[in-house]
Amino acid sequence: MAVKIDKKIKGYSVITADDKAREAAAKAPVAQARDDAQDSNIVHMHERIERPDVLIGSTYKIKSPLVEHAFYVTINDIVLNAGTEHELRRPFEIFINSKSMEHFQWIVALTRIMSAVFRKGGDVTFIVDEMKAVFDPKGGYFKAGGVYMPSLVAELGSIVEDHMKSIGLLHDPEMSAHQRALIAEKRKQFEERSKKNTDAVTAAPAKREEDVEVTGEGTSFPPSATMCHKCSTKALVIMDGCQTCLNCGYSKCG
Repeated sequence: MAVKIDKKIKGYSVITADDKAREAAAKAPVAQARDDAQDSNIVHMHERIERPDVLIGSTYKIKSPLVEHAFYVTINDIVLNAGTEHELRRPFEIFINSKSMEHFQWIVALTRIMSAVFRKGGDVTFIVDEMKAVFDPKGGYFKAGGVYMPSLVAELGSIVEDHMKSIGLLHDPEMSAHQRALIAEKRKQFEERSKKNTDAVTAAPAKREEDVEVTGEGTSFPPSATMCHKCSTKALVIMDGCQTCLNCGYSKCG
């Protein structure tokens, strides 16, 4: 592109690669200082952050056959760097309320420790795996949808996991299109086989309510299904002599 010169030329010099390198080196500290100033304005979660007057919260219900009354779990979140590109929502405190006083002491202790971990900052997602690995020596139970819970603490950990997923701290591993198609095909094959067996018993079969069990996500599995050790859901059926999970696609035959 042509450049028109309006002033008298008093001198000139050729800019070499070394000159460009020296100029870039001189600008680097300025750019670094600017980046450091921007980073210093980012608020990270730590235990010195004071509790705001208002927090955003969500309440979840636990209805376990191990206790007479339901548990209501409230998790409050704090929003850091609100209105900026670094905005982040983090759990700040947790409360559990119930009419049942049988577990009052350990529930109060657990919620205080969990709240302290949340306010400590850093990666707090580890608490999910630790809680879900707690097993009740008297045995666990199946919650609605056929998902096995080894203990009350494990279900509490599952709720914390769901909450962290909802605010973006945890992410579900996405199924591939091939895996989703395979699960849909297996479900269709099982339903067709079940329909043929029903037709063989009666010429005009009526759909019975007890023929399916509906999960919280609206997915139905046969009541004869057993628990899948991979996804802990009662969705494992025998198809062509092989155990196949209609929920996650796991197959014992590979």
